[in-house]
Amino acid sequence: MSAVNHQIRLAARPVGLPKPSDWSYTEEPAGEPGEGEVLVKILYLSLDPAMRGWMNDARSYIAPVGVGDVMRALAAGRVVASNHAGLAVGDHVTGLLGAQEYAVVSGDAVGKIDPELASPPTYLGTLGMPGMTAYFGLLDIGHPAAGETVVVSGAAGAVGGVVGQLAKLQGARAVGIAGGAEKCRYVVEELGFDAAIDYKSQDVAEGLREHCPRGIDVYFDNVGGEILDAALARLARHARVVICGAVSQYNATGAMRGPSNYMSLLVNHASMTGFVVSDYGDRYLEGVREMTGWLTAGKLVSREDVAEGGLERFPETLLRLFEGANTGKLVLRVAADE
Repeated sequence: MSAVNHQIRLAARPVGLPKPSDWSYTEEPAGEPGEGEVLVKILYLSLDPAMRGWMNDARSYIAPVGVGDVMRALAAGRVVASNHAGLAVGDHVTGLLGAQEYAVVSGDAVGKIDPELASPPTYLGTLGMPGMTAYFGLLDIGHPAAGETVVVSGAAGAVGGVVGQLAKLQGARAVGIAGGAEKCRYVVEELGFDAAIDYKSQDVAEGLREHCPRGIDVYFDNVGGEILDAALARLARHARVVICGAVSQYNATGAMRGPSNYMSLLVNHASMTGFVVSDYGDRYLEGVREMTGWLTAGKLVSREDVAEGGLERFPETLLRLFEGANTGKLVLRVAADE
């Protein structure tokens, strides 16, 4: 294939928010698939807060992206050449394809999706990594029961919005913490949360006292920092705290702020558990099956915030995550599905 493959590569390790100089925009031939491989034309890139951690040269659950390497990214695309028995030209797939226009990968490293069932961006959101993060994090670690109160930060985001909806499906109350009146309206009126707290204009601790009079039974944390501390101060007895992320801390240039109210875990006989969705890789199909059922039955709302402009817009689009400028799953459209 003679197509040119444009790529976003990590040019330098960011200090604080990634700058334009931390990226390079390169090109090379698209390449040809070898035995057992496929060539995928990337249609949509997933923009995720975890990307910021992948850029740091620090010990983590996954090796950092190397300086000079194509930026790691989940993506959805269409197979345009195949040497894999299970995938044909025209099939739609998702996988860890990188921030580029074309990817040559093992056919075993991608998952086939059905664009008739749901749009490719949905497979990067509710039916993808964020949805599975919500599913396993809340149900396997949080164990919400009917009548309990579940609080989730980052409630208007890709993971948080699903967490609250799953809590409601379990018969629990859902209280979201989000930034701005419009996001709070979305969380309550469109996603069905019982209440929302606007951390930009309200005192979070006061809001938690108002909406969680008997305390928080499950707290699903996506942001860390001050909001985590406020939630810890409001825990109910035997509460479960699920640590999914800490987006408020990812671009800090100093030491990461840890919880100062951690003794609440002792006082309330509570637990705090961190996880990453890859812990549940062997059960991924279970999650997809359950989530697909709820989505097609109309029991889940899926919202994708699709940014336009192509691959060149990747650096600035990524920053929207840390500015709180997206609602739902942030996705960058790379190419049309022709």
